[in-house]
This record gives sequence, structure tokens and C-alpha cells, in this order.
Amino acid sequence: MSQSSNAVPLAVIVLAAGKGTRMKSDLHKVLHPIAGQPMLLHLLGSIGAVGVARTVIVAGDRREQIEAALAGRGAEVVVQEPQLGTAHAALQAKAALTDFSGLVLVCFGDVPFLAAATVRRLCDALAGGAKVAVLGFRPADTAAYGRIIADADGTVRKMVEHKDASHEERSVNLCNSGVIVAHSDDMWRLLEAVGNDNAAGEYYLPDVATNAIAEGARVVVVETDEIEVMGINSRAELAEAEARWQQRRRRQAMDDGASLIAPETVWFAWDTRLGRDVLVEPNVVFGPGVTVADGVKIRGFCHIEGASLATGVEVGPYARLRPGAVLEEKAKVGNFVEVKKAVMGKGAKANHLSYIGDAEVGAGANIGAGTITCNYDGYFKYKTVIGERAFIGSNSALVAPVKIGADAIVAAGSAVTRDVMDGELRIVRGEQLVKPGWADRFHDAMKKKKAEKQG
Repeated sequence: MSQSSNAVPLAVIVLAAGKGTRMKSDLHKVLHPIAGQPMLLHLLGSIGAVGVARTVIVAGDRREQIEAALAGRGAEVVVQEPQLGTAHAALQAKAALTDFSGLVLVCFGDVPFLAAATVRRLCDALAGGAKVAVLGFRPADTAAYGRIIADADGTVRKMVEHKDASHEERSVNLCNSGVIVAHSDDMWRLLEAVGNDNAAGEYYLPDVATNAIAEGARVVVVETDEIEVMGINSRAELAEAEARWQQRRRRQAMDDGASLIAPETVWFAWDTRLGRDVLVEPNVVFGPGVTVADGVKIRGFCHIEGASLATGVEVGPYARLRPGAVLEEKAKVGNFVEVKKAVMGKGAKANHLSYIGDAEVGAGANIGAGTITCNYDGYFKYKTVIGERAFIGSNSALVAPVKIGADAIVAAGSAVTRDVMDGELRIVRGEQLVKPGWADRFHDAMKKKKAEKQG
């Protein structure tokens, strides 16, 4: 994470020690993907835009999975064992941050949509003299959320868990998201003062605010939308989060100048990039790593992942672009064509029923229906190079490694195993044998034989 641009640096503690039993999965809960990216990385990517000096993840069960997912990202993983509540979890990060002085934000790995702007507002709320700032929201269904009892100016009078709340307190609709920020000196002191005298016998993170209020310090609440603090604890909630993320991303794509014919049928990855005047027909799926330039047409039922599409490209319908596919300006990949780790040069065409893998296809080349690049011998991958303006006839097999020269023609039905020179015609077929009348005699004989058996 980069150093905060603010005068006061920011450290983030992400709580991710829960077992996630409702997921019923071997994968850690916070690593389940939304739009192709683990929800934990959604969170870190978003709040990282604020400028974060230090990041500590508090893990428990399957922490090795979290460590692997965070490799090279500069985050430190600490362990909460045993798991005695959210305040106890946050306190496990103290040793990793002993040399840190600044603001400390505590948030949750299964709450992936926390926005950078909200984190800024939360941190800025401390500038007015408050010791602690908490993040609240007003859900349609207050369910079992903890409540925030606050004045009109946002000053918090009381924080109470649902289990411990009175009937009157439960009637309040301002709920606690659990996200909290304080200066490091205050955070550690207040965390260490948290007790477990409550219905669950746990050390609750909201008691940081309660302890600050008891000291006479000012605690403030900053409000945000419910969707931003939605937690994900089950497969159903994961699906709801995916749907909400996709809905926002579709709207963004259209606001940015792309046309989605049936938006609800288009699925984006977290890093999909679309240019202006892009047309996306129904039932298109974008996997991670896709960049689409201006003026591209993507016909229906395409699956595109790890691909780059230049201006004026046309894809589909029913095409599949796999990682490493590069389509240069005005290239065309038609129905039932698969492209993998291959470059289609400017204006090159593979209109239907072809596999182009581990290949370079020159500008203006034409790949006929049924053509395949035979790139794999069961052990290694090999490359096919097709020159500019080459014409590959239908139902041809190009057995790599092989080069087809510029302006060369490969006749339909050829299995090419040796290089083809520039301007050359290559025909690789067995000689046709013609036997006039043979088929008629065959049919007569077989009909007679069948009649004898039936008689």
C-alpha cells in the first residue's frame, strides 16, 4: 500500500478470522470472488485509494490461504487464536503496528464494498476533536444489528449490541457497521480496556466507542449507504453482492459511452475496461484482464477473458477469447471461433468454426472455416506464424511449429507440417480416385442382400 497523502498516516486492520461456516467451503470466506476477484482484494483495492501506510490482516482458520492471496502486496497477516470477539481480534494487530503512529481504521474482510470516499469522511471526522469515529447506516431491515444512539449533530451517546439493547433502543434505525477509526494511541488503550461482560461473553469492538464515551471523549458517527457495508456470510449473500456489483458496473459502462443491448445479461469482471461506442449484445461474459478499445462490436453469447481488443474489432456471436488473445484494429473473430495466446493482425479474419492458439496472424490474413492451429503434442506448446494477406482454406490443419508466408495460399483440407513460402500455394491432400458406377453397383448389391435376409 502507498503512504497516505494526508498529514496523518493511516493503518488499516482487516478482521478476517471468522470460520465462515455458512459458506460450507474449503475456501476462506473472504477469498470468495465477486466479479472474478476475492472480496478481500476488492476491499483493499478500494480503501487503498485513500493512501494507506500499513495493512494488517487478522486471520484464524486457513490463514495460509490469505497469506498466499496477499503475496507481494505488502500486507502483514497476524493470527487470532482463540477467537474471543472483534475487539480481541483487532488487538492482535498491535504488535505488528508498535512502531506506527497515526490513524487506525478497523474494518472487515467480508464487507468488500467500503469506499475510499467513506474512509476519508470517517478519518476527517476526527479532525473536529472527536476521539473515535464510527460508521453507521440505516438498513431497510435493522435485523440483529447493533444500534447507535446519537444526537442530530452526529455525537454518539451510546453504542449497544442488539442482544443487549432494550426495546426502545431496538426501535432506533441507525445501525453500527462495525467500522471504526481512532488515533493509534487511543485505539490500543481503548481496545485493551474492553471487557466481556455481555450476553455473548465476547470482547466487542463497539466498546471502543463506549469506553471513549465513558471517559468523556467525543465519539461521532458518519453515515453511509447500506450496500457499502453489506456483509457476506453465505452463498446467497455472495450472489446478492455479485448482482449489486454487476448492476452498478453496467450502469457505469453505459454512462461511459458503451451500449449494452440487454444490460442484465452482461457480466463484467472487476477490471474490465470498455471504450466509447462499444456495442455489447446480450449474454456476454467478461472474465478478468479484458481491455476493449473504442468502436468495438461484441455480438451475443461471447466469453472473453485476458484479451485485448483494438479499435473497430468485431467479435462473435458465440466466440471465445482466452488469455493472451490480442485483436488488432478491425480484426474479426466470428461465430464458434476460439482464440488463445494469439495475435490477430490488423484486418485479419477468422469468421467461423476455427481454433487459433499460440499463433501470430498477419494483417489482412483470412482463416477459413474449420481451420485449427495444432499447437500441442501432449507435452509442449508450439507456435504458428501466418503472414500478411495469407489465405488459409477451410478445414486446414496447421501443425506447429510452422510458418505460412505472406500472400501464401493453403488449399482447403490441407494438413500443413512444413513452412509455406511467401506467395506459394500449398496443397496437402491424397490423390482423388474416381470409379464411375461403383456406388450404384454397391447400392444394388446391398439392397439385394438386405431383401434376402428379410425374406
